[in-house]
Amino acid sequence: MKDVVELRTPITLKNIREIVVGDWLELSGVILTGRDAALPKLVSSIKNGQPAVNIQGMVIMHTAVSDAGISPTTSNKEEIEESIPFLSQEGVRIHLGKGALSEKTVDALNQFNSIYAVTPPAAALLTSKVKNRKVAAFEEEGMEAIHALEVSRLPCIVASAHGKTIY
Repeated sequence: MKDVVELRTPITLKNIREIVVGDWLELSGVILTGRDAALPKLVSSIKNGQPAVNIQGMVIMHTAVSDAGISPTTSNKEEIEESIPFLSQEGVRIHLGKGALSEKTVDALNQFNSIYAVTPPAAALLTSKVKNRKVAAFEEEGMEAIHALEVSRLPCIVASAHGKTIY
């Protein structure tokens, strides 16, 4: 079995360069969440010169946040996958979700020095890794708002990096 790569946010370009497809990661620090409703709003806020949150070196997990916990949603939903290239270009280093991404998105991840990792759809395990949470932007979206989660050793597997993919 491979060694686990432990990373703390903010994620650096050096971190990204050292990661390969198939690596097991444990993420700690503050990560952001977003999905269908909030990610297009985040993209618009950045394009309008008024970013809702700082995304430099961040991890964005494709999930809603509720009292029941967190669990990844499918990352190839149109509103989510369309946001990945732009958010990568603007500084997001790791996109975290589930499912395969298009070749176009994998190429954009490579171009903008970002990676895509998948996490098990095991809400109890993932929720146990969340130490604190707060709404960071778009509170009107309820559980689909952008949240800032403080996590400790959140597990994931690198699915797409440097133009390669496990899919």
